[in-house]
Order: sequence, then structure tokens, then C-alpha cells
Amino acid sequence: MLDKLRTRLAHADALPMLALLGLFSGLVAGGIIVLFRILIDSVQMGFLPGGDVENYEGLSAFWRFTLPALGGLFIGLLFQLAGGAPVGVVHVLERLAYFQGHLPLRNMLLQFVGGAMSIISGHSVGREGPSVHLGAASGSLLGQGLQLPNNSIQTLVACGAAAAIAASFNTPIAGVIFAMEVILMEYTIAGFAPVILAAVSATVVSRAAFGAAPAFIVPPMDMVSLLELPYMLVMGIVIGTLAALFIGQLQRITLFGARFPIWQRMALAGSFVGLCGVFVPAVMGIGYDTVNQAMLGELGLSFLLLVLAVKVLATTVGLGLGLPGGLIGPTLFIGACAGGALGIVAEYLFPGQVASPGFYAMLGMGAMMSATLQAPLAALMALLELTYNPHIILPGMLAVVLSDIIASHVFGRDSVFLVLLRARGLDYRSTPLAQALRRIGVASVMNTSLTTAPRTLSREAAQDLLIGEPLHVLVLEDGQPVSLLLAADLARHLAAHPDAEEVDLLEIPAQRDDIRPIDMQATLQQALDEMDEHGVDALYVTFGESIVGTLSRQSVEAHYR
Repeated sequence: MLDKLRTRLAHADALPMLALLGLFSGLVAGGIIVLFRILIDSVQMGFLPGGDVENYEGLSAFWRFTLPALGGLFIGLLFQLAGGAPVGVVHVLERLAYFQGHLPLRNMLLQFVGGAMSIISGHSVGREGPSVHLGAASGSLLGQGLQLPNNSIQTLVACGAAAAIAASFNTPIAGVIFAMEVILMEYTIAGFAPVILAAVSATVVSRAAFGAAPAFIVPPMDMVSLLELPYMLVMGIVIGTLAALFIGQLQRITLFGARFPIWQRMALAGSFVGLCGVFVPAVMGIGYDTVNQAMLGELGLSFLLLVLAVKVLATTVGLGLGLPGGLIGPTLFIGACAGGALGIVAEYLFPGQVASPGFYAMLGMGAMMSATLQAPLAALMALLELTYNPHIILPGMLAVVLSDIIASHVFGRDSVFLVLLRARGLDYRSTPLAQALRRIGVASVMNTSLTTAPRTLSREAAQDLLIGEPLHVLVLEDGQPVSLLLAADLARHLAAHPDAEEVDLLEIPAQRDDIRPIDMQATLQQALDEMDEHGVDALYVTFGESIVGTLSRQSVEAHYR
């Protein structure tokens, strides 16, 4: 039963079964994210003044410094003892690019503990980075446990990532778009359906635990006039520039921190965030209370600018030095402050003719997220679902696209996750050819008409090999496959030499191919890479200790020519 499932899932169009797996992976990921949030919230309510999970401002200056500093040291020592196991969204992208989406359980557990500790300690990080890793790992481990083909495991990684965003923010649509734009970097029907079902099931789990209220409670807002659109163009340019500076600063600090041991980096990061928290406590934690105040127009220009500058510093230093948190939350915070400040300036320049600063704060959130992640559609959908304000769509489209263009084409910045991946000396291949081959498993293309034989065998044994009319003969020497022989060439040799009592399969005239192994879970992209790396044109396919088929370069190339 499972063997048939694995073979079917190796096809690019195995939609019904993938959809069911996506639904189940969403339930699993949603449950893990709920546990993650409950752990963080319960600890924060236990020690923060008034039981308010955002009230780091209520702590004394001593604790505002000590808590992040000790938290950074503890996390650094934990990660040092764990051998520096990587975590976060960048780790997910690395495993997709280089390990076919196989995420280790050990890293997942480290992310759960480290991410929770980082947020509880008041560091300037978000919870979506750890959540994406936890969700993606849960989908990956499900696929690995069932020994599914790698093309299906990669889809389950995207399902888990979508489920994580959906459950963390109560934003199912944004979760789906995030998974397609940022994680898979492609849109396909076979990928969309399971990812959508994963986001739906995870959102159901999250709403059962936390309710259906949006993340930010703000009154309906709209533009006063279409004449505001030119000013919104200016806002897109400003925030696109800010995002480019943010990415560049984060990249520089990441490269700088790589020369120090992990525990020193994280201890330094915690101390720096603590120092920032002493003077500007609003930068501590996720900071959604400050974002909500910005959208309500309750913050002044000088405060917004101060918090914006310190938040950029605290976030880039903390994440650049390795704290295991997310950066989407901080980008929403930075965007809200920048947008709110620009809204106050607009109100001063054009009194009574523009929307409230809170409306500009909303637009700033989407613009900053779009430019930083290079994911305009995900940012727009997140903005809509976070605020439940449909009036944001038209100006939001303008702001997110323009800020994206400014950051990517004027300043030449890629997605922050790709920049950080390259800072590790890695890259993410996402060409149309690679995408097409990653969607198909070896099991759906391999030829199973083969038999195995030792290099030398008697005439009778050779004739017995041909009874089942195999297409290929896999030649073994010292028990190891060394060459692939066309069975028809063996039949011709036997017919041409009726008196031969012994046959040497490596000496008879025949078409032979050198051969390498490939696991049945592999994708066609892995198979092509293996052929190119070793200069062969054929592979034998293994499942456990068994040889189950062969794969030729021609059969791989037939899927993209």
C-alpha cells in the first residue's frame, strides 16, 4: 500500500493524495505553533507587569538590560553545546536547496527552545521565523517518516511553512502566498492545493485556541482623496530605501559575527538589545502594542523616529549575530513607524486633505515587508488579513510594488533570506528547469524492466536471464553494480555464438553504460545532478537494500525538452 502511494506521489500531478497530506501536515504544524505560542505567552504573563505579554516597558531599567543579556548568553551556550545547529527560515531554504527538504528533528527542537527563549527574553525578534522552521520541519519529518519521494517532501515543507504563518498571525491567505513566493519561489496547481489546505487546517487549530480576532484592532480607515496617491509613491520610495539599508546592515553584521564563537555572538547580541531596551524600552519584544498605537495615530513624530532608528539597530544586531528569532515581526514594526512618521508629515503639509497617520502606518507595514522579503503579494495579503481593512488594497498595491522595485532594482537587494543564505556561502537555485525537475520523483520515471547478473555466467544462466524479457541487465562485480547492459545485445551475442559455454558481460560486444546509484526518494533534479557530477548517463534506483529500477539521461531530459 505504502509502496504504491510513494510511486504515485513521485508524479507531478499526484494532487488528491498530496492534498490529504497537506491537510494533515497543517493540523500537525498548527498544533505545534499553538504549543509554541502558549509556552511563550504563559511565561511572559507570569513575570511581566500586569500579565501583559507586551509590557517590557513596565520592567525596571535593570531588568530591561539583564533579561536580554542573560537570555542571549543562555541561548548562545545552548547552541554552542549543540554544535551550532542552524535554525530559522534561512535554514529551511538551505535544506530545500541542498538536502531536498529533509529537515532534522534536532534542529527543530533547538529552534523551539531557542526561539521561545529569545522572544521571552525581550529580544527584538518575531515569532514567525521560528514558527516557519517548526512548521516546515513538521511537514518534512512527516514525509521522511513515510519515506515519501523528495518532490512530495518539498511540498510538505511548503505546507508546514504556510501553516506556520497562518497559525501565527491568523492569516491563512498570506501563509499560502508566503510559502509560494518565499519558500518554493514558484506557483503550481499541484503545489497550491495542499498548501491551501494546510493553511486552512492550521488556522482552524489556531482559532480554536486563540479565537478569530485579527492581530490588530483598528477602526476602518480610507484615503481622503485620490490626490494622496502621489504622496504614497513618495512613501514607497522612502520605505524601499529603508528596506535596502536594513538588508545591507543585516548582511554586514552577519558577516562580521561569523568570525566569533556562537556563545560570544549571542551574548553580545543580548547585551546590545538590553542596552537599547534601557533607553528605548518600546523596541523590546515583538512590539505589536507599539504597532497598534501607531495605527491608531497615538504616537508623535519624534517618538516614531527614535523608535524606528533604535529598532533597526536592535534587530539587525540581534539577528545578524545569530539570535534564533524571526524578522517579519520587526519589519512590520519598522514599517509601521516609518509609515506613521510619513503620515504625520503629510498631515502637516496638507492639513485636512490626507488620511490619518494610522492609515499610513498600515501602508508602511506592507511596504516594508514587501521590500525586505521581495514578496509583494504576501505582504499585501498579510496587510489585509492583519487589519481586516479592505480600503487598504488600492493604496497598498501601489506602496508594496514601488517599495519592492526600489529595494530590488535601484539598490540591487534580493530577498533578505537569500542575502543571508549567500552570507553563509550558499545559494538557492530556482531556474524554471530546476523547478520542473524538482516536482517529479525518480520513481515515476524509472524503468523497472531489468535483471541483475554477475560479470561472468554460464550460457544456461544467461539464457535464463532473458526469459522474463528484461530491457536491461545490471552487471555486478564483487557484488556491486558496475555497468548497465542492453538485454537485446546479450541475446544477439548468444545467438551469434551458440558454442560459447561462458559469457563475460563486460567483454561481449554491447552497448554499456557506466552507472551510479540514486535513491527512489530522489527527484529528477537530483538524478541529473548525479549524472553530471560523475559523468554517467544512467543510474540504478535503490529502495533500502533493493535495486528497483534504472534511470537514463534520455528519460530525464524527455521531461523538459
